[in-house]
Parts: sequence; structure tokens; C-alpha cells
Amino acid sequence: MLLELLLKQEEDQDQDEGAWNIAMAGGTCLGLVARTVGDDIVPLVVPFIEENIAKPDWRQREAATYAFGSILDGPSPEKLLPLVNVALNFMLSALTKDPNSPVKDTTAWTLGRIFEFLHGSVIGLPIITQENCQQIVIVLLQSMKDTPNVAEKACGALYFLTKGYEEVGPSSPLAPFFQEIVQSLLTVTHREDARESRLRTVAYETLNEVVRCSTDETAPLVLQLVPIIMMELHITLEGQKLSSDKREKQSEFHDHLCGCLQVIIQKLGSSEPTKHVFMQYADQIMGLFLRVFSCKSATVHEEAMLAIGALAYATGPDFAKYMPDFYRYLEVGLQNFEEYQVCAVTVGVVGDICRALEDKIAPYCDGIMTQLLKNLSSNQLRRSVKPPIFSCFGDIALAVGEYFEKYLMWVMSALQRAAELSTHVLGDDELTEYTNSLRNGILEAYSGIFQGFKSSPKTQLLIPYAPHILQFLDGIYMEKDMDDVVMKTAIEVLGDVADTLGSHAGSLIQQSLSCKDFLNECLSSEDLMIKESAEWAKLAITRATSV
Repeated sequence: MLLELLLKQEEDQDQDEGAWNIAMAGGTCLGLVARTVGDDIVPLVVPFIEENIAKPDWRQREAATYAFGSILDGPSPEKLLPLVNVALNFMLSALTKDPNSPVKDTTAWTLGRIFEFLHGSVIGLPIITQENCQQIVIVLLQSMKDTPNVAEKACGALYFLTKGYEEVGPSSPLAPFFQEIVQSLLTVTHREDARESRLRTVAYETLNEVVRCSTDETAPLVLQLVPIIMMELHITLEGQKLSSDKREKQSEFHDHLCGCLQVIIQKLGSSEPTKHVFMQYADQIMGLFLRVFSCKSATVHEEAMLAIGALAYATGPDFAKYMPDFYRYLEVGLQNFEEYQVCAVTVGVVGDICRALEDKIAPYCDGIMTQLLKNLSSNQLRRSVKPPIFSCFGDIALAVGEYFEKYLMWVMSALQRAAELSTHVLGDDELTEYTNSLRNGILEAYSGIFQGFKSSPKTQLLIPYAPHILQFLDGIYMEKDMDDVVMKTAIEVLGDVADTLGSHAGSLIQQSLSCKDFLNECLSSEDLMIKESAEWAKLAITRATSV
């Protein structure tokens, strides 16, 4: 019945982005059946594919291709690989030669599904070899010149092809085509019709993935991309006196270009040789980001903020020279309650800057801390932003050490209030998830504060807060609903308290209701990260209790 429905396509369904009809519903349902029953679906669908894939009527060819694409997620690679090996060449040929646009559209989509589910380090036998890799790239780049909907699916297929080579080591089979791929993607972003069918967005997402998965051998080419993307951002910033429709198009470009620069900065900043060369552009890039903030769109601010976070991470202590100009935008971001994603991202960037500047952030702390405490007490700010604010307190305390003393009383009372709210919570899954993220934020704050004060003469300031923290740990342990992330952070906080306060914490830990059970549970955890943290905590507790 489902296969019959695939033949009831509408004439121009591939052109309409939000299209939904009986044929598409049939394919979606077929895909869910494949995910549910796995291998058993293959022999039921293959005869339909074989019978229709080469028929003169486009509807039959499209339906057969759609059926094939729909069953790729569910059955085992062993069951699918023989089919895919036969089908791959046929599909590459159909993508270039089939006269019908819907058939090409579905063919490119199906290739993307093949690369998503059956290509990569987890699959034993590679379907993509040295021999056919070149042919695949040539066909996909050729299809990126096709109509917007076909080009968008071809970009998507290239995205998954690239992603599959993420962990290939020093050399990627795509390296020889890197320049050509990047050039083709940039060309797509400039197409007049690139706003149709999400083409421009997908092209930039694919470009970012190509950069992210690139290897050392193509690092010089990624470096060459920096001035190109900077120039594009510069040009779009020049054109500010535009009509509202054009301005919307510009801000879309800003969005994509800042996102692209973020990925490039992360890539080049992650190894010393490329980071060294990249630094020559840092001042100009920061200048461009600051100009982006004068635009009105929230998503642009978000992308520019994220890119600045990456830049802070890459430049380290040198980022201090940008703070005088950047600080006011940081403050505006922290005050942006309406567009809460911008606020959340800005809070994250404060953390990045703390890690980059360490105690050099001290001059800006009064303003940042005042705003963060204000945000916590506001009813207008979305609750999802509050856990990252607590984590951010930890980042600041870790960066400035005992200088944090002036905020300690305020922060600790805010943490205590939140800690009380986050135990004894009964609710649905969504509430449990939020509660766990809140607990994790609180624990990260405690962790940063205790580590920040460690080996400072002012450690004794923390002693009065230890009983409450241990009580909080008891409370969340007793409730038995913490996830692995919280478990790891919680056992680390127990270790931090013991490590920083030494014998002052020893007797409290011995009196605790559940510390011992909690520690033993973490020591025998299947999760290696939790186990490792627990072993460190055990050492710290042993030292604190043996004095």
C-alpha cells in the first residue's frame, strides 16, 4: 500500500519547500517502518525498486528512488551494502543525465542518505573508494549548478560525504578536491536564486563542515579562505543604506559569514602553526565583528557573539586589547531578555573570555557580575538561561581567584536559593531535564569558586558554606534522578570541597549521610569520566579526613 502511494506525486512538489502530499507521507511512513523492522523490509521493497527504477515514466523512476532512500535508516549495513554498491553508479548517472527535475531532486536526497547512514568510520566495508570518490565529487559539484532544489540536495549530500571522513587521520580522500569544493560552494552562495529552497543556508552549512573536517594537509587552503570571507563580510557591511528587503538579505549574509568565520577560527586556532599565521588577521576580524553589532538582527548578534567567543579562545590573553571596545556590546547582550538566545550565548562568551584572560578580566567583573545577578532575579528572562549564568559564576571565580571575595556573599546566597529549588522536584521529563541542567550549573559554580580560592590565604571564607553544599549533594543523591553529567560534576564538587578546605571539610564529609555511598557508586560507574573524577575525589577526601 505504501509503495503504491509513492506513485501519487504532485507535478511540482520538488519546487515547493513546505510541500506535503500523499506520496511524501507514504515515503515518510515507509521510512518509519524501515527503522522499526530493520532488515526484514529490504526484500519487500527491492522488487518495487528494480521494477520501476528505469521506466520511461518519471513517476515510476522517482517513486523507486524515493523508496530506496526511505529504507536506508534501519536495516543493517550488511544487508544494505550489496544494494548500495550496485545502485551508487546508477544514481550518479541519473543525477547528471535524468531529464526530469523531481527525479534528480530525489536522487540527490537519496545519495545524501547513503552518505549519512552507510559511510564513515563505523562502517566496516567502505562504499566510497579512491576510484569512485572523484566521480562522486564531480557529479555533486556539477549538480550544485542545477535548479535550487536539486542544488540544495547536492550540497546536503556533500555535507554527509564530508562528515563521514571526520576521523580519517592526517590525510582525507577529499583533500585533493578541497579547493574546488570550497570554490563551488562559495559560487552557490552568490547565486541569484540562492534564497530559494534554503540553498544558501545549506551551502554555508556544508562549507563549514568542509572546513571543520579538513586535515592538516589542507590547512594552508583554510588560511587562504580567511581574507576571502572577511572581504565578503566587509562588502555586506558597506551596503547598510538599503531597502528593508535587501537589509534582511544582508543580515542573512552576516549571519552565515560570522558562522563561517567562527568555524575557521576554531579550526586554525586548534593547532599552533596555523594559529600563529592566523593571528595576523585577528585585529581586522574583531573590527568586522564589532561593526556587525551595529546591525539590528538578533540572529546576527548571536552568530557574531559565538565567533567572538572562538576568537577569545584562540587569542588567549591577547584578547584583553579588544575588551575596551567590545565590553559595551557584551553588556548589551547580557541585558537582552527578549531575545533570550542572544543572552544565553553572551553568558557563554563571558566564560570563553574568562578562560582567555584569566585575572585580566577583573576590571570588567563589577559590571558583568551586577548584570548576571540582576538577570537571575528577573522574571522576564527565560529560565533556560539561568543554569549557564551559574556556570559563568564558576568561570569568573576560577579566572579572578580571591578577587571574587567581593561577590561571594551575593553569589552564595543565590546558589543556595537555587539549590533548594532544584531538590524535591516532581514533574515531567522536561522539568527533570531542566532541573538537571540547573543542578549542573550550580555545581559548576561551586566547583569554580572552590578551585579559584584554593591555595589563597582567604580559603577560610568558604568554610561557612561547606555544610550547605554537602547537604545539597546529599539531597540530589537521595533523589536518584540525576543524569550522568550532574553525577560527574557533583562528585567533582565533593572533591573540590575536600581539596580546598582540607581538614575543615574532613569531619563534615564524615558526618554526611550519603557521601560514602555516592562516592562508591561513582567509583563503580560504567562511565569512565565519572569513574576518573571519583578516583580524584577519593584521594582528596582521604587527604582531608586523615589530618
